[in-house]
Amino acid sequence: MKRGELVFVPSPGIGQLVPAVEVAKLLVQRDHRLSATIFIITLPFDNKITTYADSLASSSSSIDGRVKFVTLPEQEPASEGNFLTSLIEIQKPHVRNAAARFAHSESGSEEPRLAAFMIGMFCTTMIDIANEFGVPTYVFYTSSAGALGLMLHLQALRDVHSQDITELKDSDTELTVPSCVNPVPAKVLPSVVLNKDWSTVILDQFQRFKETKGILVNTFLELECHAIKSFANCEIPLVYPVGPILDLMGDAHVGSSYDRQREDLICWLDDQPLASVVFLCFGSMGSFSEDQVREIACALEQCGYRFLWSLRRPPPKGKMGYPSDYANPEVALPDGFLERTATVGRVIGWAPQVAVLAHPAVGGFVSHCGWNSILESIWYGVPVATWPLHSEQQFNAFEMVRELGLSVEIRMDYRREVRAESESMVCADEIERGLKSLMESGNEMEMRKKVKEMKAKCRMVTVEGGTSYSYLGLLISEILDNMQ
Repeated sequence: MKRGELVFVPSPGIGQLVPAVEVAKLLVQRDHRLSATIFIITLPFDNKITTYADSLASSSSSIDGRVKFVTLPEQEPASEGNFLTSLIEIQKPHVRNAAARFAHSESGSEEPRLAAFMIGMFCTTMIDIANEFGVPTYVFYTSSAGALGLMLHLQALRDVHSQDITELKDSDTELTVPSCVNPVPAKVLPSVVLNKDWSTVILDQFQRFKETKGILVNTFLELECHAIKSFANCEIPLVYPVGPILDLMGDAHVGSSYDRQREDLICWLDDQPLASVVFLCFGSMGSFSEDQVREIACALEQCGYRFLWSLRRPPPKGKMGYPSDYANPEVALPDGFLERTATVGRVIGWAPQVAVLAHPAVGGFVSHCGWNSILESIWYGVPVATWPLHSEQQFNAFEMVRELGLSVEIRMDYRREVRAESESMVCADEIERGLKSLMESGNEMEMRKKVKEMKAKCRMVTVEGGTSYSYLGLLISEILDNMQ
């Protein structure tokens, strides 16, 4: 019996690593001939990756020991050039040496043979190693099919039509993108392609996608039918929509120090009426200036909805890092806000997002529109009000509001640049309008109906007979058939 080893090299970052781990588990669960080794690249400022990696290492062997984890040694990126490209490039010797053990496994041996590389979107340099061993490479793209189509289109505009994509920054231009039904405003293009320091690096990665055997996307056909079908007309590898890939136990990885806080929040939600609470949470990198925080607080107080607000302190100016919990949130809030809203709201730091979205008291989600968060909101049938911050989140917001009709808008083109000296301000009245669209019935009933229908669909696609189940089976067959 031939057995295949899949080498996973996810892009650095917790939002990239967690879905990669989940898809690896899914693959080995589906076929007992497959096993996986996941290489974890840490970032100097990212203790979340370390905490998550430690939780994986301390847990019982995953899927009967057929998913293994290797944390690569911390390396200092080169001082010149892009730090992310350099960080991944210097890990190639470690990955090559580890993969060699499987590549040299002989036929009939008990050891699995190297079958394929599964890489993150920023790790295309690992294609070189897969080619050395004569095995195929697949990309696992952790955002939407619409975003994938957009990025491939931008890469073609640069390479085929010699267009400088960064010139679209602050432009009123609208682009015709094959993966989208509606024209795409330049104002919702991902921040990284509008940045002169990053645009070339990012688009070079997408150019190399075409050297791979296939592209796995964390989405499903019923959600992004137009985008997925648009790839049939493109000269790109086969696209496999295998999502939603979710870690519904994700809150457990943060550590026992938050267990009591999680229990306290769930008890509070238990006392709230059905679908009455608006949940505000902006991801692991989400934070605002104190002026913007006060505008949010005023909007919450004016509209009077029950709320649960994950409020985080920004990292020190000029430093890379994650937001942290306020020792005393009152320093950022209007005087007396906590007392005036004590009967209807809670202001917290870290939030157990999965547990909160799963609770029936939650009726709306003000989100930064990270793709993992969007998929979680769809899974639990919680409508979203969009407030993107960075990366591809502006496009995600556009797709959810304009393309799919599954969200309402607070803003679609808001950006909070990490190193910016100032940020644009969303005033309390604008936030209040968005909250009312999210939480009140009337014109938005159609949106809520769509979200409920999509919740039912996404629960079906990963079970036998579902579209994502079938695409995953097709992928497994191709991987095993490719082994000589």
